[in-house]
Amino acid sequence: MSRFKISDTFLLDDKPIKILSGAIHYFRIPKDDWEDSLYNLKALGFNTVETYVPWNFHETIENEYDFKGHKDLKHFIELADQLGLYVIVRPSPYICAEWEFGGFPAWLLNDRTMRIRSSDEKYLEKVKKYYHELFKILTTLQIDQGGPIIMMQVENEYGSFGQDHEYLRALAHMMREEGVTVPFFTSDGAWDQCLRAGSLIEDDILPTGNFGSRTVQNFENLKTFQQEFSKKWPLMCMEFWDGWFNRWGEPVIKRDSDDLAEEVRDAVKLGSLNLYMFHGGTNFGFWNGCSARGTKDLPQVTSYDYHAPLDEAGNPTEKYFALQEMLKEEIPDIEQHEPRTKTFMSMKDIPLTDKVNLFEVLEDISTKTTSFYPQTMEEAGSGYGYMVYRTRIHKATEQEKLRIVDARDRVHCYVDQKHVYTAYQEEIGDQFEVTLTSDQPQIDVLVENMGRVNYGYKLLAPTQRKGLGQGLMQDLHFVQEWEQFDIDFERLIDDHFKRDWSAQQPAFYKYTFDLAEPNNTHIDVSGFSKGIVLVNGFNMGRYWEIGPSQSLYISKAFLKQGKNEIIVFDSEGKHPENIQLIEAPQFSEI
Repeated sequence: MSRFKISDTFLLDDKPIKILSGAIHYFRIPKDDWEDSLYNLKALGFNTVETYVPWNFHETIENEYDFKGHKDLKHFIELADQLGLYVIVRPSPYICAEWEFGGFPAWLLNDRTMRIRSSDEKYLEKVKKYYHELFKILTTLQIDQGGPIIMMQVENEYGSFGQDHEYLRALAHMMREEGVTVPFFTSDGAWDQCLRAGSLIEDDILPTGNFGSRTVQNFENLKTFQQEFSKKWPLMCMEFWDGWFNRWGEPVIKRDSDDLAEEVRDAVKLGSLNLYMFHGGTNFGFWNGCSARGTKDLPQVTSYDYHAPLDEAGNPTEKYFALQEMLKEEIPDIEQHEPRTKTFMSMKDIPLTDKVNLFEVLEDISTKTTSFYPQTMEEAGSGYGYMVYRTRIHKATEQEKLRIVDARDRVHCYVDQKHVYTAYQEEIGDQFEVTLTSDQPQIDVLVENMGRVNYGYKLLAPTQRKGLGQGLMQDLHFVQEWEQFDIDFERLIDDHFKRDWSAQQPAFYKYTFDLAEPNNTHIDVSGFSKGIVLVNGFNMGRYWEIGPSQSLYISKAFLKQGKNEIIVFDSEGKHPENIQLIEAPQFSEI
């Protein structure tokens, strides 16, 4: 068995090793595509892959653990091993990563007395139960047990959140109890305040830095911090940011390839690094995270392309080849290979075959709960995606004033299934007037959780509880007696499309087509307004006409020979009569 140690340098079987790592998130890439991404990392000349492990991805429902299929973490790590890559694991409970709620399960929010990311015993007990399942997988894959894992992280960027070192020690202790024997590290912003608040250097745990520029200065900061504690350890950037993420309604962020290559050159000369990201991938389903800026939350888009060395689909970019060339100059004997590339297909004018209103099928595709006061999405359901809140009011006058109070994140209101109001974030709470025609009008409020904050103080804010909060006001009073419908898109079947459709309602649109040979592609969503795309039942993620994305990537892993089905749920009821599959991603000018 091999041994990995941290001394004045990284040592593998007592021989110095420079860690050249790249981040690949298995949870953002179809399982069928993992090998190509890992191969391309090895072909670049790198020797290690790093991944987070999102808690909510594997324990979406409390006490139900899923490590199969696209969630097969063990298989991902074993693939890396087969390709000759070492593995660095950052195993939660918090990951940030522009991922929904920073990796925390939504159900944690149901205990309003619990404080996450702290020494709160109730919180730590939940972590401990999850760790007991997670480390059954990870500990057997450590390098001293014949696997490829060389290091594991304690928490993540805690110095940007708190300074509870006892909390960090509790996590490290849990990991050791579960059988972790490889070295630990922490990662934080590479300046004194963050390093001091977030590291466990006094416990002989390696501090690493996160940055993407001013490499020489940031490594010097790390060195100075170590020296204060009489440590002489290797310097490592655990997140060398080679691009950035994107948000709805904002321009795509890019980084110059030559600038990146030169900064990475400095990192290679001075220490070790992990490129964040090497392959970004896709925020499938409802897993996108959300930034926070003042009072406003800024949800991130479905694509996690990150302007990384591999694009969203996993193909090498200009950055890849710039890095490969630079590495050959700095490390002449580095082993490099030609990367793999994917091909793409296009298909024009795939016709609309069926459509049906959401309200026609709502009962069939939802889990229904009832309550006197409206419950949050976490209390009444899974906590993700969409929920419909339904009640009835008494008609006193034909014109009535309504107000939706404390709802998140985006709402549509319907009176007797007629659309009367749409609002988002700070607009929610404004009074609006409606016309009532029936004696006991039915009120439906469709609420979309657009993604919980993944970084910063708002992790603890009440705004991370989604759905209809305080409720609906009629005149000056709150309305009580509610039904909640937690929508499960996997329950939609062909028979549902035999029901009615009408304009200006949230609806499902089905497009079918045949393939002789599946290939990678993108769906052009510019003809829709806002919603999600299901490909053969798999939720590819969200789209929104405000951009910048005007397409969604579809790996051939989700397509099949013969008949294929694309169902689009558009919350505004907008749709084209035909859709297009295109070879390259499409963006709007912002």
